[in-house]
Amino acid sequence: MLSTRQLRYFVEIADCGSFSAAAERLFIAQSALSRQIKDMENRLQTPLFERTARQPRLTGAGEAFLPRARNLLTELNKASDIATEVGKGRLGTLRLSHSSTVPISGRLLRDISAYLDQQPGVSLDIGKLSSEAQLEELAEGRLDIGLLRLPILRQREGIQVVPLFTEKLLLAVPTDHQLAALNTVDLAQLKDEAFVSIPHPQRGGLSYLCADLCMRQGFFPQPARVMSRKTTQLQLIQAGFGIALLPESMQDIAPIGVRFLSLADPDCQSTVALAYRQNPPPLIHQFIQTFTPPPNPPLIPTCSNS
Repeated sequence: MLSTRQLRYFVEIADCGSFSAAAERLFIAQSALSRQIKDMENRLQTPLFERTARQPRLTGAGEAFLPRARNLLTELNKASDIATEVGKGRLGTLRLSHSSTVPISGRLLRDISAYLDQQPGVSLDIGKLSSEAQLEELAEGRLDIGLLRLPILRQREGIQVVPLFTEKLLLAVPTDHQLAALNTVDLAQLKDEAFVSIPHPQRGGLSYLCADLCMRQGFFPQPARVMSRKTTQLQLIQAGFGIALLPESMQDIAPIGVRFLSLADPDCQSTVALAYRQNPPPLIHQFIQTFTPPPNPPLIPTCSNS
């Protein structure tokens, strides 16, 4: 088997036109270079150069071998560069999924665009899954990054969940709803309203949070005749099936016919979190560093002269 070093030596001699010049450029003794070429010819069972008094000339076998030797070295360099870029987290495809109530819009869209501008060798494959499904896919290694809403009822071993930001919850109603004329609504006013989303008994996320907020006011959300825990609930609200408590960012993707009202309770807030496997490879680590704020540095006490 020929070595890459021998390939490089062969190409260098062909480019320089002499053994002595090639040896000088390669910083090796001419005798060592000659031995390597002789070993190549023995392995190939054919001469690659005609040794003449003036300068070596490629044989027919050498001329046929030269372009292929160049291609092999070029491909090897490309493979080395790719491995280095992947190893440093600057090349590859990230598999990202988000909950239906975490729209890729506004702040998230700007942050993703800024990240991709900084990492031209990285691409994103974006899907949509519930928070629980994201944690399962992360644990099984079929997903790299999850964007979900807290709270999470069942944490997965080996999965890190980091809060990213908190946003206000708003009341979404159809524009012809009796509450649509108001600017601010108390949660207690929603006791008799039909909600197009109520919590699943084994799932956390936004619907769980909204039900908890309603129960603090003494009632559990009444289910509408048609319900959805996904983006479809915006269409259900538009069609007049009911109302929902939705994060502020859902306004970016809401259809015409849905009005958003402020809630008087300051606790009506929802947190978006980033989920990933612990000890992530460089590609995922680079993304995490871009999206998560650095920890606050410890306060350094100062001494005052007295």
